[in-house]
Amino acid sequence: MNIAITDGLQLMPPAFGAGLSVWSSEDGTPGSESWSQATNAAIVPADQDFGRCLEIYKTSTTTRIRFRGETPMIPGVYLRVSARLKAMAGALPNARIAAFAGDSQRNNVSNVPQAAQAVALPNYGEIIEISAIIGVGARNGVDLSWGTVPIYGHFGLDLTGPNGGSVRIESIRIEDVTSAFIPELIDWVDVRDYGAVGDGVTNDHAAFAAADSASRGGGILVPEGNFFIGNSISINAPIRFTGKLTAPTAVRVVFLHSFDFPTYADAFGDETLGLKKALQALFGFTDHVTLDLCGRRIELTEPIIVNEVAPGLQNFFTRRNIANGEIRAVEGPAWDTRSVSSQGTYDIADSETLTNVGNVAAIEIGSRVQGSGVGREVYVRDRNISQRTITLSQPLHGGSGTRSYSFHRYRYMIDFSLVSSIQRVSFLDVVFNADRHASGVMLPRDGGLFAFRDCMFEEPKDRAITSIGRGCQGLQVDQCDFRSSEGSLLAQQRTAVGINVNANDVKIRNNRFVRFAHFMVAHGGGHIITGNHWFQGDSAEEGLRTAGLVLTLVNPMITISGNYVDNASIEWTNEHSVDPTFTGGGFSFGGLTITNNSFLCDHTVPWFSWLVIKPFGGGQFIHGLNVSGNVFKSLYNKIDRIERVDTSFGDLNYNRMRNVHFSGNSLVGVTNFVQNPLTITHMQSTASKTWTLPALDGLPFQSWAKNAKSVLLTSPLTLAGGAQVQDTPWVETEVGAAKRQLRLNWGQAVKGRVVVQLRMDDLD
Repeated sequence: MNIAITDGLQLMPPAFGAGLSVWSSEDGTPGSESWSQATNAAIVPADQDFGRCLEIYKTSTTTRIRFRGETPMIPGVYLRVSARLKAMAGALPNARIAAFAGDSQRNNVSNVPQAAQAVALPNYGEIIEISAIIGVGARNGVDLSWGTVPIYGHFGLDLTGPNGGSVRIESIRIEDVTSAFIPELIDWVDVRDYGAVGDGVTNDHAAFAAADSASRGGGILVPEGNFFIGNSISINAPIRFTGKLTAPTAVRVVFLHSFDFPTYADAFGDETLGLKKALQALFGFTDHVTLDLCGRRIELTEPIIVNEVAPGLQNFFTRRNIANGEIRAVEGPAWDTRSVSSQGTYDIADSETLTNVGNVAAIEIGSRVQGSGVGREVYVRDRNISQRTITLSQPLHGGSGTRSYSFHRYRYMIDFSLVSSIQRVSFLDVVFNADRHASGVMLPRDGGLFAFRDCMFEEPKDRAITSIGRGCQGLQVDQCDFRSSEGSLLAQQRTAVGINVNANDVKIRNNRFVRFAHFMVAHGGGHIITGNHWFQGDSAEEGLRTAGLVLTLVNPMITISGNYVDNASIEWTNEHSVDPTFTGGGFSFGGLTITNNSFLCDHTVPWFSWLVIKPFGGGQFIHGLNVSGNVFKSLYNKIDRIERVDTSFGDLNYNRMRNVHFSGNSLVGVTNFVQNPLTITHMQSTASKTWTLPALDGLPFQSWAKNAKSVLLTSPLTLAGGAQVQDTPWVETEVGAAKRQLRLNWGQAVKGRVVVQLRMDDLD
């Protein structure tokens, strides 16, 4: 580039022989004295070296010669000012290139250098050339770097040193030497050419903005240096980095054309900081929906606290995606769990609040709560330090009272816990490699519609995806792989949990979960859990098995279909109920559909069951359960039943069972075939007016024999002597101490064989 050619600018001043009126003896500004009236200057018509030239007799400490024309200072352009001169007689002075730097108000910019290094004139008649390069940018080889405030200059030279000597000056030349700094036809602009300093202190925001404006379809180069950006900025042009940026936490840096993680990592010289700044831009005002990690593996040294990365981020409802890469936790103290013990008071009238909590300031939002009466996966949703209260993610089942609790704050690679509400955030093809150091993602306190698709969660230390409030509403987890950090432990020793949710309408589809304590703890209703494979076995010959899926809402309207349940159970509880005892209001256990799943276990204890109902209080019953079309298979060891009730805290009310369907299931390696309605055959060998059938183990949950649907004779009905008779029995249900027997009552003593179909529930 040469602006004399490309822009038609006339840079070269006229020769001295053309007249001295355009040459100032002061600073060159309008009104300054010219050399045309000076008594100590004259034009020499024919010097043997210079031809027509200017001779000056030095009479002042600094003798100035300035071209009165305004030479523009243009970002990206570098000017060389030079002069040839020689001493003729008298004292030998010094000479230097000098200038006046003027701003847009025609004032001198005094804080920029305006004189180059002085050179001594060595001998009489010996020609020397002095020169200096002047430009906006502070680049190597630039003698006078002015930045972007000066917009023009009056260029010339100074004679300094002793007075009383005569000096002849051939001419002063001003030339564009930009090509020495920037190769011809390059499609990048250098931020230093626009005033960037790169010292890590000076705010280079204006220089970056100027370079962006000047790029005109090309790119921006950030050379070696530490460039401080003190104000938020959006860069439209492609940008690449040799140097790096620093910026305060609240300053947003948006690369609109180069919006991807590698650019941010290069820009800030650190992968963790680069990811923080990229996320800050993603959740700011940008026209990009997706942050592309570009297949990179990000070495994360500390949790990404989204609210700290993007201060003020609240109530964000625009879709955003993070895609295509791996985030790996690097071992260090930043991932250490913080545990606090404290006493608090719980009142069932305010079911999600702990009051009078000691040392509440030390209890972090997002901490998991443990203690007497606390269900699984209860978290600190909020806190009020001045009022000493804690807001819980779920009610407690232990009733009112003052108790001691422990609070454990796990560290997550991506943590939204301090964001009050955010929606429509998706992670696509992302590997969360916790490497046993960290947990995965903590969802916000409110919001929803988060999605994880084709992601991997590798060995989370404690949790993979955690909800501490309602931010899990509408959560979608599709085609992801979850691998526990506790795979080598026995099932009962594991503590890690894959997912927990509190809100409704969650979709968990086509995922794989390997050896967690629980793959999911789910409150809320309307969930669809389909196509998943969760397995939780271990190396024990007769191993204990834990719940893979824990449901904590009594009437959740959940569909569980097409899953492969391997060495784990579905456990249905009401541990998140403030009053777990059924007292006549509200719902009891119901609204659950379990169809077309494959259930497998091996090397387990006989009392293991795949479906366990665990009421945390008395009076509960089942009203609406469909278990059909499933395959249940036990290998190596037989188990007693496919279902059971855990009575650790309470039993069911078997008199109120309604609308329970167990049908079309295939059972292999299970001692008791379970069905409702249940069809049984009874052979009465001795004539009797009352046939009492044995206790029935084939009704679900060993419930009462409540209703007989039909009694069908499959042999002749005979008297004791063998004579055939006709008779019809009436059926007495709920017989025996356990009420699991039927009694057929005949008009006379008879014998024979019947097929009876009965139910453990009422259908209305």
